[in-house]
Amino acid sequence: MAGEGEGVKLLGTVASPFAVRVRMALHLKGVSYEDLEQDLFDKGDLLLASNPVHKKVPVLIHAGRPVCESLVIVKYVDEVWAGAASLLPADPYDRAVARFWAAYVDDKVVSAMLGILHATTKEERAERLDAALAAVRPLEDAFDACSGGKAFFAGDSVGYLDLALGCHLFWFEALREMFGMMVIDAGRTPRLAA
Repeated sequence: MAGEGEGVKLLGTVASPFAVRVRMALHLKGVSYEDLEQDLFDKGDLLLASNPVHKKVPVLIHAGRPVCESLVIVKYVDEVWAGAASLLPADPYDRAVARFWAAYVDDKVVSAMLGILHATTKEERAERLDAALAAVRPLEDAFDACSGGKAFFAGDSVGYLDLALGCHLFWFEALREMFGMMVIDAGRTPRLAA
């Protein structure tokens, strides 16, 4: 039931957009939880035991059982606390589309964004920006198709795909602050920028 978070713990870091994604989902579902900040340079026993394959955050622990990978966790949260508004669309096709674009964000957009952060020269950074812009461009069309002209990918309210992309917004802002590079802006992606 929404609001009941007995036995819910989140292993994450404040800077992880993927942990932010899970926090956003828990908040939208009204689930209280214990937030356990992890030191990724000195990984603790709980993290290593809870995610022995990838050894990374986020990990949601619910009733003593770990769930790993942020998109998987968001789907889990949506199913377990189904009493609150659903994060995924009701229609199976629309759910599939949301899952496709969420995977696209993690695969293409995040990789392109990290490319900018890891670039060592201004020229390399400019090349990586072009790749990031190319990765974000299809999301503008996806927003038009999914939102029905409304404020969110999910229409009237925040949904699964909004969380998938939205958790990265502070990193897009960091790129602007650090390098003067706008990946999402009103000129190229007006709907996403809005």
